[in-house]
Amino acid sequence: MDSKRTWIMPLLAALLVAYVGWWGDRKLTQVTEDELTGELWTMLEANVTALEIWMANQKRLAAALAQEPRLRNLALDLINKSGGRNTNQAAFASTARQLLVGDKLQARLSSLGYTVAQLVNTNFQVVLDSGRTRSRMGTPVADDLQPRYTELFATGEPIVITPFKMQVPERPASLPGGGGPGRPGGLLGRLGLGPRTGGTSSTNPPVALRATTVMQVAAPLKDTNGVTRGALALIINPDEEFSRILSVAHSGATGETFAFDEEGLMISKSRFEERLKQLGLVEGRLAASSDLTLHLADPGGDLTRGFKPRGTNELWPLIVMVRRAIDSGTGIEIRPFRDYRGVPVIGAWMWLPHYGFGVGTKIDAREAYRTQRLVRTMFVIIFLLLVLASLVILLYTRRQLVWRRRLTEAALKARQLGQYQLVEKIGEGGMGIVYKAHHALLRRETAIKLLTPDKADAESIQRFEREVRLTCRLTHPNTIQVYDYGHTPEGIFYYAMEYLDGLNLGELVVRYGTQPEGRVVNLLIQVCESLAEAHALGLIHRDVKPGNIFVTDRGGVPDMVKVLDFGLVRTVVSMDDTALNTDDSEAFVGTPNYMSPEAVETSANTDARSDLYAVGAVGYYLLTGQGPFDGETTAEICRKRLEEEPMPPSTRIGRPICPHLEALIMRCLERDPEARPQSAHELMTLLAAIPSIVEWNVEHRAAWWVAHRETINQARTAELQPIASAEAVSIQIEDRTP
Repeated sequence: MDSKRTWIMPLLAALLVAYVGWWGDRKLTQVTEDELTGELWTMLEANVTALEIWMANQKRLAAALAQEPRLRNLALDLINKSGGRNTNQAAFASTARQLLVGDKLQARLSSLGYTVAQLVNTNFQVVLDSGRTRSRMGTPVADDLQPRYTELFATGEPIVITPFKMQVPERPASLPGGGGPGRPGGLLGRLGLGPRTGGTSSTNPPVALRATTVMQVAAPLKDTNGVTRGALALIINPDEEFSRILSVAHSGATGETFAFDEEGLMISKSRFEERLKQLGLVEGRLAASSDLTLHLADPGGDLTRGFKPRGTNELWPLIVMVRRAIDSGTGIEIRPFRDYRGVPVIGAWMWLPHYGFGVGTKIDAREAYRTQRLVRTMFVIIFLLLVLASLVILLYTRRQLVWRRRLTEAALKARQLGQYQLVEKIGEGGMGIVYKAHHALLRRETAIKLLTPDKADAESIQRFEREVRLTCRLTHPNTIQVYDYGHTPEGIFYYAMEYLDGLNLGELVVRYGTQPEGRVVNLLIQVCESLAEAHALGLIHRDVKPGNIFVTDRGGVPDMVKVLDFGLVRTVVSMDDTALNTDDSEAFVGTPNYMSPEAVETSANTDARSDLYAVGAVGYYLLTGQGPFDGETTAEICRKRLEEEPMPPSTRIGRPICPHLEALIMRCLERDPEARPQSAHELMTLLAAIPSIVEWNVEHRAAWWVAHRETINQARTAELQPIASAEAVSIQIEDRTP
């Protein structure tokens, strides 16, 4: 048994580690998700807050500039002069020059971080562009920008127009005008701003157009009556502020925060421009960028691992965070989803309705869950190592068993020369005689039970062997342990068991009278512990009585109970070894004073609750010194058991008994098995809850055995029948019944 347990323990440990790992993984997942949720929200809110502060500052700067009296008057004058067909170009040019040069507007714009200023009238026409050398009135505002200007003219409040594409000329710096600010090749050329169409002249040869990304912040220009007459629009390079704000704070090595519009286009520049070019999501040209180019769509697989998507980027569905932001505003997703590279990520998002765009922050799931993955891997490794250890131990154990079997065979041959030397007779029962003996080789005291020849018929031998084999299956400390069994050369069946120095409960009551309630409870609990193991194996004792319950001081444990004599045991479950089942046709099995009513009727009706009835009868006997029923004959006792209720113990002895203990004893003695405790475990629990159990603690038990050991030994010595020390029983191992 020990060798089997050796390899089972690592396997059980592996299962325990697996359970702990599963539980820990759930907790770690929850903690990790909570931390990631907090981190993503913090990152998102920080970026959105920084962006909103920046945009609010832009609106304040634009409004402050538009409200300066001199600038406002000149700007309104230009807007008014551009309103008619017969505009005096010379006067318009003079006013424009005064605004741009005299008032140093362009220089002021550069100091504030703006590139170009435009004046826009309420007809959505650009009246003046500070980046052009010759102002051309009437250039219309792009159609997709007009709704925002409508909002400005209606509310009179500044607006921010998110990044958009503008067509500007590709003009080398060596062309005419390439030298100074305010010329197309100078400031305008460097900033990518200029005329929207190419032209031919002696000073401006034809040029190609290219698209560049710009932003605008516009403030209303109001007359003295507070009526909005136009707008001052300031052009911003988004890479210098807008994209930089979103790229400063990010999570880990793969984290990214970006802005997107309602079409799913990224309107800020990605952190990973070069990687996007390598994946083919952005053109490979040097000037190409992701802003207003990258469609935030799911390719259906991981592009970084070589996945080949179908169709073009514009045909793929939007990624989860963009789609949900456009549909429902704000949210977070901790379960991995694919981003525009097809890489599993987690992220949070927020839609900003006042500005008409959303902001999202994400991080690769592999990086986010790295700690959890590492811990999970460690648990798996530990689990596999324990499983491997159990397999190694199993193989080693099997090898040891082979060698042990060979050694045992050799030892058995040697033991044929050995013998048990009987010292003294210590008891006799219906099935045989019990002797105290010494093993010649092991040098330990042993109790030998012999089936005497006059009782050695086939049925008795079979019953004797059953007791041995069934008792060998029971390992509880409160059950007698069997060491060996076999036949002597003379044909006497025997088995060797542990030797107990003490007395059975019948002797205890005869010699010392009724027992204290605390001691009764303690003894009955131990009986229940022994029976619980037997019942779990489907075995019913059927002969629980004071004579089969031994109490001893063993291994430093005073008042230790040993349940003896499983000779009448009966199986109640299907077992492979059918020889273990008794003949249920027996009409009468057990000791009358401790038999349950159903056992009196027929032994086939017995189950675990029959043993519990006997436990209650034993408790009754310990408290009163008598059985539950009196009678002159066995038949009379059995009749009373079937027809009458036992007298309460307190009434029987004429003094009070703990009501909890008495009620439990009477419940065990119920004629209906359903009214009794239904298992040994239940009875054990009920006994342990009785208050009087504390009245017989370890100190009381030890003191009792110290004070009475000599008396007990003297009483036992008077009853022992010594035999000649030379008398011995030789053991013939080869004749052992298999």
